[in-house]
Amino acid sequence: MTSKAEILFFKENVRFTLRNKSEIPNWLIRLAKKHKRKIISLNYIFVNDEALLEMNRKFLNHDTFTDIITFDYSQDLKDKSLIHGEIFISIDRVRENARKFQTTEKNELHRVMAHGLLHLCGFKDKTAADQKQMRSQEENALDLRQF
Repeated sequence: MTSKAEILFFKENVRFTLRNKSEIPNWLIRLAKKHKRKIISLNYIFVNDEALLEMNRKFLNHDTFTDIITFDYSQDLKDKSLIHGEIFISIDRVRENARKFQTTEKNELHRVMAHGLLHLCGFKDKTAADQKQMRSQEENALDLRQF
């Protein structure tokens, strides 16, 4: 089965423009490939804090703001190396965290975008050890960028 990766970007109720829109899919494909995965369908949906808080309450029973929620639809596929999912990102949290961690909004956004894809590649972040590995993988992902 040879199919081209379908990576789409959407925004809902948020003032935001995705920069480097034409280069980002190639970066994400390289990141997935590094982890022996292939993206078949991946949607990034950029939203505001309120939308992601509501999703966090509804789907995860968490009553807190978050920067990202990842939905993995790959479990129904026979080939476990294929990625099919949706990643919702709060632009409000990205902006806030960029200030908090003294980085650019671009770097923080790309870190969060990579974070969601890394979840779809099998990385977790529940334990301290998992979080340390995830941070390391995020840094490696940012280094893969060519733009």
